[in-house]
Amino acid sequence: MAYATTKGAIQNFTMGLAQLLADKEIRANCVAPGPIWTPLIPSTMPPEAVKNFGENAPFGRAGQPRELASAYVMLASDESSYTTGATVAVTGGRPFI
Repeated sequence: MAYATTKGAIQNFTMGLAQLLADKEIRANCVAPGPIWTPLIPSTMPPEAVKNFGENAPFGRAGQPRELASAYVMLASDESSYTTGATVAVTGGRPFI
């Protein structure tokens, strides 16, 4: 419950920030990663959970950190100059809302 609440708050904060800063031509966006394999996974989860981590994503696996890079690059690029208040889901097809 707390995790879901904070994710909703981040999205609402991002949208509000985007509206507040648009007249200054400052964009605010967020990336919503799904199950991504990082060093925290094996250090913070029991072995059985680590073994199955990410299997519930439609791709059947956890994502790799490098698979998030394109979302950040896209949002930082000049080609995204009209994108603000967006949430880019990098979840392997797993719903994030």
